[in-house]
Amino acid sequence: MQEPKLFMLMLGCRPAGRNTEQHDVFFGIGNTVKDLIPDIKAFWPEAKGNLHVDAWREVRQVRDFKITVVPQEGAVEESMNSLFFLNLGGYKAGEFEEFHYKMLAVATDKSAAIRQARQTAFYKHTGSKGAASHIDDKYGVDVDELHQVKDILPAHHKQKYQLLIQTGEGTEDELHLGYFKLNKL
Repeated sequence: MQEPKLFMLMLGCRPAGRNTEQHDVFFGIGNTVKDLIPDIKAFWPEAKGNLHVDAWREVRQVRDFKITVVPQEGAVEESMNSLFFLNLGGYKAGEFEEFHYKMLAVATDKSAAIRQARQTAFYKHTGSKGAASHIDDKYGVDVDELHQVKDILPAHHKQKYQLLIQTGEGTEDELHLGYFKLNKL
């Protein structure tokens, strides 16, 4: 039997009444990305099934930490660390755009995750006078604008699984980039 995996997906669609494509990040647990299709559709019902995936990764390694999915019934002692998702926003002078950088951090708390975000090249180099880099949707770095991944999983995944975070070196997660229709996953 395959062990379930944690996936991070960048979803895209152009909802009715919008002029540009919209995006959101979805986390789910399954054996394959295709297993997540019902959860993806439930996550963004306004898209009426007209969703696609612009990027995805199986989350196995974040810096010096291995991430594995384990069943709740065999619950292990919780790690002192948590897996955080951060969405950084920033601006470039002369560009009519807000740029984003999505990142995962393993940290003991939100403050430590924000300290990691402040060390990224994106944070240091994206921003201009009067338009500093920030964690959406607040101006400036604010601890309210990041999430523990375990908290934003679909409810039935939270009931069935937990994330095990252990120190250990491994291979960097492969990023799958492109335009993936849900029916082609």
